[in-house]
Amino acid sequence: MQSKKAAEAKVTQRIIKKYPNRRLYDTATSSYITLAEVKRLVMGNDPFVVRDVKTGEDLTRSILLQIILEEESNGSPMFTAPVLASLIRFYGNAMQGFMGGYLEQNIQALMDVQARFSEQTKGFSPEMWTQFLALKSPVLQDMIGGSAEQSRTLLSQIQEQMQKQTNQVLGVFGIKP
Repeated sequence: MQSKKAAEAKVTQRIIKKYPNRRLYDTATSSYITLAEVKRLVMGNDPFVVRDVKTGEDLTRSILLQIILEEESNGSPMFTAPVLASLIRFYGNAMQGFMGGYLEQNIQALMDVQARFSEQTKGFSPEMWTQFLALKSPVLQDMIGGSAEQSRTLLSQIQEQMQKQTNQVLGVFGIKP
């Protein structure tokens, strides 16, 4: 009985097939879809995977990067050139392995702040929003400050872990740090 409930609760992952002609086929709707429609899946938190129709290779990351590129090209980009350059510099760097987790945890923390903030401001009218944003509310500053503090704490933990690992490696070679 318990396994049946678990199976029912399990969310099925939508499969999108990518054809050589760059077209995307949604197997759930039996229709071709656009990147804009894939973006809607992302925005709706709908689980999906994009697979190459010939090889079965997972192309999800590639499609998500295409969506980001489109978004960055349209209107107001989220990433400045210096931020993008900094991200590029992490590739091949010893910190590359830590960077993905660091960014993921910080984005999750920001999403948590956004969810709390949204819950607290449910009944705001457009006028109230205008007044709230004009005041640069201490509540908003506290939320953002808390996220920044989480980020600093996480970075400090990463540094400590790297120091321990470095000491262990040096110890193997008989070198005392």
